[in-house]
Formats: sequence, C-alpha cells, structure tokens
Amino acid sequence: MSPLSALTALARLRAVRDGVAQPVTTVRHCHLAPNPMVIVPLGLAGEAAAPLGAVVGTDPGHPRLLVVPQPRDRDLRFSFAAELAEVLLPYIEGFGKTTETVERRGGEPYERCLEAPQILVPNRPAAGFLGLLGRSTRFRRADGPHPVHPSVPLLGRWLTYFADRSQQPGSCLLLTATEALSLHWATGQSGLEDANLAALLGWIDPPPGTTGRRAAEEGEDPLLWPPAGPATDPGFDNEVLGPAIRAYEEAPTERAVERVAQALRTQLEPTWRLMWRAAEVLRALPEGARVRDRWETDRGSFTRFAERIAEGGPPQARRDGAVGAAARLAGLERARTGYDVQRAYDDPLVMAEYRLSGEAFAGTVTAADPEHTEGEGRSRRPRPLITVRTADPVRLAPGTTVGSPDRRGHAAEIVGASAGEITLKVVKGMGRGRSPAPGSVPEPGERVTYTSLTDEFQSSAALPDPEQTPWTHGGPPQEYVPGDEDAQEEWS
Repeated sequence: MSPLSALTALARLRAVRDGVAQPVTTVRHCHLAPNPMVIVPLGLAGEAAAPLGAVVGTDPGHPRLLVVPQPRDRDLRFSFAAELAEVLLPYIEGFGKTTETVERRGGEPYERCLEAPQILVPNRPAAGFLGLLGRSTRFRRADGPHPVHPSVPLLGRWLTYFADRSQQPGSCLLLTATEALSLHWATGQSGLEDANLAALLGWIDPPPGTTGRRAAEEGEDPLLWPPAGPATDPGFDNEVLGPAIRAYEEAPTERAVERVAQALRTQLEPTWRLMWRAAEVLRALPEGARVRDRWETDRGSFTRFAERIAEGGPPQARRDGAVGAAARLAGLERARTGYDVQRAYDDPLVMAEYRLSGEAFAGTVTAADPEHTEGEGRSRRPRPLITVRTADPVRLAPGTTVGSPDRRGHAAEIVGASAGEITLKVVKGMGRGRSPAPGSVPEPGERVTYTSLTDEFQSSAALPDPEQTPWTHGGPPQEYVPGDEDAQEEWS
C-alpha cells in the first residue's frame, strides 16, 4: 500500500486535531532484540564517508564515545575504525557461539545461530553512512602500503553486510529508529519532518503537560536537540567544531583532543537518549505473529555470512554482476510482497487498507455447508460452501482464490457475490481426510476476513548461470579477486 494511504491520511488529521501521534498498527511489525547495539555516527560535512565521531554501546547508562579529532587524517580515520571494531566485533561474534539444528523437509539439517545481533541507528542516512564506512574499510590490509589493524577489514565486511541487509524489506538486523517509529504511528507533520528523530518522538511520546506539536517544535531546535546524524548542524560546525579541529591541528595534545570530544559529546548524547527512548516506545507494542518468522530468516542469513567469514571467503565485491544484480532485485521484490502481506495478516489496521481498496473483505458467516463435495468416486473431494455477509466494497471476481489471516493454510475460492453476500468454496486447509477436520470450516455467526493477498512461497526468478551471462549484459563476469586497487580505494 502507499505510505500515505487513506487511513494514514486520516490518522495524520486526527494527530493534528488531538495534538498527539495516532497509531496506524495494532502490533509491532519489527523485531526488537533484548540487547541491541546502538550506534549514532557523525560524519564530516562535505565528505561522503569521513567519520567525525560516534557513540556506541548496549547499555543506555554507559555509552562509549569515539572521536576523530581531524577527520581528514587517514591514520586517525583508521584508528577510529579499529576502535569501532573493538566494540562491535565482540558483540557480533558472541552470537555465533550457540547454534541449533534445523530440520528441513527433503533436505539435510543445518545449523543456525540461536540469536543474531541487532544494530540500531537513528535514521536511513546513518545506515547509509555505515555502508560507506564498510565499503571504505573492507578491502584494507594489515600489511603492505598503508597497513591497518587486522580488525578493520573484518569490520568493513560486517558493516557492508548489515547495510545490505537493511535494504531487505522486513529485515531487522540493522534497524533505523525513524523508519520503525513511522511504520507504527502517524504524526501531524510531513513524512520529511518525520525524518527528524526528536520531532517524531515528540509527536509520539510528548512530555507530560505538552502537546505533540509543541514537543516537535522543540525537537527541531538544534540547540535543544542536535541533528541525529550523520550530518551535523552548520552553526555547530562553524562556531564550535571548526575552531576545535583547528586547535588540534596547531597543537595535537590530549587537551585539544578532549576539546573536540566535548564538542561531539554535546551533539551525540541527546540522540543517544532518544534512541533508547524510541526502543522503549517500540517495545511497549505487542509483537506481530509473523515477526518471529522474519527474524528466523535474519538469523539464517547472519549464520551463513558468519560461516563465509570463518571459511576465509573474500570480501564482498565492489559491484554485482548482471545475473547477481538481477537475482538481488528479484529477491527484494519478493521480500517486499511477502512483507506487505505478512503485515496485513498480522494486523487488522493494515488489513483495513486492503478492505478499502476491495482486495479484502470482512464479515459474518451466515450459512455453511461443510458436507458439500465435488467429483465422483475416488476423485471426490470435500469442497464446503460458506456464505459471508459484508459491508465492504468487494472487487474480487468469481474464481479468485482468497486466504484468511485467521486460519493459516486455509484457502477458499469465490463462487459468487450479490447484495452484500459472498459465497465461497473452501479448497484448502481442511486436513487430509475425506471430510473436513473439525473446526476447519467457518461456522455460522463466526467473524471472518478474506483477502486475495497471499504469503505462500514464491519461486525464484528463472535466471541464467553467471557463466551464461549474455554479451549484451557484459558477458560472463571474471572471478573476483581483491587486489591492490581495492585496498587503495578512497574514502569518499
């Protein structure tokens, strides 16, 4: 559905009227780990991936501040990366120590980590910044020209992985606070203004005695709530940060470093508090039923990448080949479709959008014929009929197969519709017997929902092997081997 759907637009109007954000879901559609790693990065203005500083940690009361007193200094940049690796890598690697055996129908069992790491960042630009930082470090080497600490290229590979995974709809390994909050609440401001974490939380959770509008206005004041990064406030850059960096250049002493650190601390600590407040607000929502399934997929992905690193596989290539890019795009499209369907199945408020568009309907069963069958002899199959009365605008043609969020594995076919009544034939989810299993057919008086949306397995796109890439798409790609050119790639 469109981000600004009819119900979302109505919720925004009510937020303006009531002075507080309105919920647009009944459950939480993202996994929230009990022990996430919060990272709030800052970058130097005018540089694509020059780290200025960051605050990181898993304990709200004990953040760790990382500082680059001169972001244009190559050695200081890599020292920052090594410090970040010192915090992040033990956290990540700790989840690979305990696994479970997963049985597969028709396949060999495999091992999967019992849990996976979760990184929380303030916004989408922060996630992109971590991706750029990963690209800038994953090819570096511990020997040769410009050597770095051995942890730096490993950090780069993990940051690249998390940034890539964050583009997967429904994945929660790298979660952005503004997107997660906007998924569950509608505010009285524009979507662009919702990208401001302080303003967004002001609408959702205003302090006692004030309105969401007033709290959002305060959230837009950079003196009260500095930008959540990675960009910094221009006034801060000119009046505070610039002089502090110049003082370090003139005399690189511990006192000069502390001056830069104190300046960055004033910008990072407010966002650090906002991040944990956002986590508390999200955690208060009950988790959707299918969130666990998506997190299991995340755990499987994390396990496979950890195994790749343990086996000594090369870092991710700079760019995908034609077949790899097509497969990735097809996978993202399938994931988006599945994610949208799962959210609708989990949440009646999300399903309401599809009811408005005619892709779903809800109503009460007025009649049922559980003994109805089709075919003769051995081909005879149970095909119960039910009639549902609904006030929804149904735009589904006879013959359309529909599913029900209330009954996993249940499917029915629309037989006909007239005067607010829909006749359906149950075709799936009745058990393996010659007659429907008890409770598998909706009974008169039962409230039901049906939709043409389906979350059934979708096969992968039919693509050639990379070796069969046609010449129109560059021909078969050469085997990727990291070289000196990769190791010398610039930061920006």
